Amino acid sequence: MSETTLINPADETVIGTVRHTTLEEVDAAVERAIVAQRDWAALAPVDRARALRRFAAVVDAHIDELAELEVRNSGHPIGAARWEAGNVRDVLDYYSGAPERLIGQQIPVAGGMDVTFHEPLGVVGVIVPWNFPMPIAGWGFAPALAAGNAVLLKPADWTPLTAIRLGELAREAGLPEHLFQVLPGRGSVVGERFVTHPAVRKVVFTGSTEVGKHVMAGCAAQVKPVTLELGGKSANIVFADADLEAAAASAPGSVFDNAGQDCCARSRLLVERSVLDRFLELLEPAVQGFRVGDPRQADVDMGPLVSKGHFESVRTFLDGSVPVAFQGTAPEGPGYWMAPTVLLPNRTDRVATDEIFGPVVSVLPFDDEADAIALANDSIFGLSGSIFTRDLGRAIRVSRGVESGTISVNSHSSVRYATPFGGFKQSGLGRELGPDAPLAFTETKNVFFSHA
Repeated sequence: MSETTLINPADETVIGTVRHTTLEEVDAAVERAIVAQRDWAALAPVDRARALRRFAAVVDAHIDELAELEVRNSGHPIGAARWEAGNVRDVLDYYSGAPERLIGQQIPVAGGMDVTFHEPLGVVGVIVPWNFPMPIAGWGFAPALAAGNAVLLKPADWTPLTAIRLGELAREAGLPEHLFQVLPGRGSVVGERFVTHPAVRKVVFTGSTEVGKHVMAGCAAQVKPVTLELGGKSANIVFADADLEAAAASAPGSVFDNAGQDCCARSRLLVERSVLDRFLELLEPAVQGFRVGDPRQADVDMGPLVSKGHFESVRTFLDGSVPVAFQGTAPEGPGYWMAPTVLLPNRTDRVATDEIFGPVVSVLPFDDEADAIALANDSIFGLSGSIFTRDLGRAIRVSRGVESGTISVNSHSSVRYATPFGGFKQSGLGRELGPDAPLAFTETKNVFFSHA
């Protein structure tokens, strides 16, 4: 029986092991979920809404416990981990209103009455990455449950502990048994079976673009719907007329948050050439003041990278071939620590084009508005991004011109549970969050009633 040994990335100590779900156990879980889903969908919408509100309340009562688990398993700073647990609560609470609001239409037609219904898909497989285990799980399971589906959740190998605990809390909240099952294990076994099993009616995947393409191809073979949230190489565009002090002060958090392990990280910092030197002068103390250290401490901004393997992968980008403008500081000793690093590459250098997924930002100058848009769009990705300018007209033009799914003006906000989230190009397919998310877990049924 295979298992994963879990390592605390802050000190490299073993914190436990988690047994992998077998292929036979996945199939058995699907069969149980089919039965649970039928009963769940048959409940009155008000009863499903109440159950989700109870789930949200139970999560709220365990915020600190969930946060402490995430600190040990993922290395997230405690303040960030509390926010992440709170986001699960908030998303559940938000979508608890959906069961009573999934309304169809009455369409005027000749000879009778025509109405539409939003029918649940059935069993949904949600595959969660290691960088934000709690929120991204909630973005998948909350709207799916609200729409009347059962959910099978596969957490990432390295970071399964909070997902496992959320599954236990769902039962404590009184959700029907087998409606929400957490199946830790290998993606090649559990995730692959979500894709190939004919009774898993949709797959939600967040992870690398490479694996996302494989998931999409497998789902296409069954004409199975899929939502993909994949890689990013987002641009933070700073124009000369911006509040440079505010833009520089906020830039480190936009890329070094979660040690840069964020598909929305603004890892390309595009600065109008006329203010580049001044901006770098302002950016340096902001980077050096970004606090890296023990994630249990409330005043820490950034913890370690998630694993030794990922740490080594990020280090390959810092091979000395690209000039380093300056760096922050990081602890020495045990743990996968890396200092926040600012690079000055050419536009075609690997660090400026590839997703690094670490605390590394590339600063690139641009000449004018058209050049900024072209540079921002010179990527296979299009997930998020920021624009700093005092010119409202420019903000509108550039935000419409940049090929990204989520843009923030004079801020770095990418995610709000009440607004849609997703990417352009190879950053993904479909949208999560927002008021319409439950519809993505339904089929529209049209029924005509003849007057004859």
